[in-house]
Amino acid sequence: MNESSGDARIHPASFRDPSAFLFESGGVLYRWVGERAADDYRLLMDSGLYTELVEESVLVDHEELGRGESTALQSRLRDKELGGPTHVILRPRRLPFISYPYEWSFQQLKHAALVTLHIQRRALARDLSLKDASAYNVQFDGVTPVLIDTLSFERYVDGRPWVAYRQFCQHFLAPLALMAYRDIRWGLASREHIDGLPLDFVAASLPRRTRLRPGLVMHLHGHAASQKRHAAAGSAAASTSLARRAFSRRAMEGLLDSLEGAVRALRWKREDTEWAEYYDDTNYSGTAEEHKARVVRQWVGELRPRKLWDLGANDGRYSRVAKEGASFVLSADGDPVAVDRNYRQCRAEGQKGILPLLVDLFNPSPALGWEHNERMSLLQRGPADMVLALALMHHLCISNNVSFDRLVSFFARCAETLLIEWVPKGDSQVQRLLATREDIFDGYGREAFENAFGARFSLLKREEIPESKRSLYLYRRLS
Repeated sequence: MNESSGDARIHPASFRDPSAFLFESGGVLYRWVGERAADDYRLLMDSGLYTELVEESVLVDHEELGRGESTALQSRLRDKELGGPTHVILRPRRLPFISYPYEWSFQQLKHAALVTLHIQRRALARDLSLKDASAYNVQFDGVTPVLIDTLSFERYVDGRPWVAYRQFCQHFLAPLALMAYRDIRWGLASREHIDGLPLDFVAASLPRRTRLRPGLVMHLHGHAASQKRHAAAGSAAASTSLARRAFSRRAMEGLLDSLEGAVRALRWKREDTEWAEYYDDTNYSGTAEEHKARVVRQWVGELRPRKLWDLGANDGRYSRVAKEGASFVLSADGDPVAVDRNYRQCRAEGQKGILPLLVDLFNPSPALGWEHNERMSLLQRGPADMVLALALMHHLCISNNVSFDRLVSFFARCAETLLIEWVPKGDSQVQRLLATREDIFDGYGREAFENAFGARFSLLKREEIPESKRSLYLYRRLS
């Protein structure tokens, strides 16, 4: 996006709400709140709920712009024929990385669901209610799930059902149930259904034994059947019987209790995957591992990147080392067991500024949604200041036949600086990869590696890892 002082553009993920949309100007994120959304916004602020949720770190904070700055921005919006009568313009705190539910581990999605229910309880206590329960309204501030949609609240009306109930079931409970009872990879189904998983599809896909779980019977199987009945009858009413009868505050609290119980009861059996136990089955000696960690700590500490991507992070061991010198670390890996373990450990240690994320580099999240722009691809959410690619090259080049030239091109798009580990053919992990395939990788050698990276990067440092065949390289991208 053009970041000149005069630009103004609605954020591509925010076009659905014309009364309170996000927009960018001069590279800064703002939220325009029109007169139609003014009552809900003032209700949130005056009720004390905003302050309470921000203090609990479950709602992203913002500041209201003063008259002068707001007037200038309104002028830019009018120039672009955006918005209308303005109530207030907000500047929300911008998180370092936007992630999506299909990139979260099971435990991340579960925590996001529980935070959504917690916020609804807090809102109800102050006579407000969430009118949206989209998983995309939740982001991770490190390992802390936070609501980012300040305009998701409305006045609670006694007797009215929770209008976000269906959305919560489709965005949270449905994928969690499929991941727990079928396969963890069902989480990727959310990528194909970005408005939530269809409940009839989910109910048909779950095993019969889930009909013995009261929470799943009520909120998934029964909910799906109710939707089907209403669709067959051509009813314009809401999709459940809950929506057709008086729904007291006590009933609302009972619904939240039932949903929370159903979510908390879900577990998934963490199967062993190929690289989940990588660090328990490695060829590093204690000396080699300590030396590698020391070099990573030193080089990252010297550069002090604001945003660092650790690609192929496994359980995040070196992400935590890198975080000592970086403001924010995206700790990405394609193994769901490793990512879940990383997330759990970061939470247990109280880590801040590390975001574990499920990213398959051979099939990363694409641009999705309206005009292929509503949800961004991985590279669209960059670049980072620095990338770590430790014990990764041989997986990319040998497991998936990625040439050095393609590897260089990819990393050059990711970040300005690159800390990469060279793993030669003689390494035991490379031999493990070659044990089940023909060695057609004649060009996989140190000289070819150095020549390829030297064409797009300047070498800053190089360090041999003792008691191993591996080396670390620190590169800066050429202008």
